[in-house]
Amino acid sequence: MLNWNDLIKFATHGNPTPPKRVEKTELEWKSELSDEEYYVTRQKGTERAHSSELCNLFEAGKYACKCCKTPLFDATTKFQSGTGWPSFTQPIVIENVAYNKDVSYGMIRIECVCNICDAHLGHVFPDGPEPSGLRYCINAVSLEKIKE
Repeated sequence: MLNWNDLIKFATHGNPTPPKRVEKTELEWKSELSDEEYYVTRQKGTERAHSSELCNLFEAGKYACKCCKTPLFDATTKFQSGTGWPSFTQPIVIENVAYNKDVSYGMIRIECVCNICDAHLGHVFPDGPEPSGLRYCINAVSLEKIKE
């Protein structure tokens, strides 16, 4: 199970090697994604808080990257954070998510991205529930709910 210290190490010393890579041109991404999906996933944007029904969806299943369809999070790790974005405590596979130090907006945060295609997912914070203490605060438009 990942903890905050693991994420700090990844963000400062390098991320796990991804099992595969998906690389496309910006034109290819733009043609495959809606304007909002492109803004969030490829330009590191943020969707409006409480703008998605995924915040309150807690049925079984997995959540995949909207861009490359790689499974990222399982519904068993999802929790109601009250922040307005879907929140998880752990990724399904450690190698599928990468972490970057983000110093934008006068803050120091850890950005999480899909390690397969570099799609911006959101940020991770050390204020989640135990036992990991992590809160992956993820833009819903970065995700696609898939059945098990």
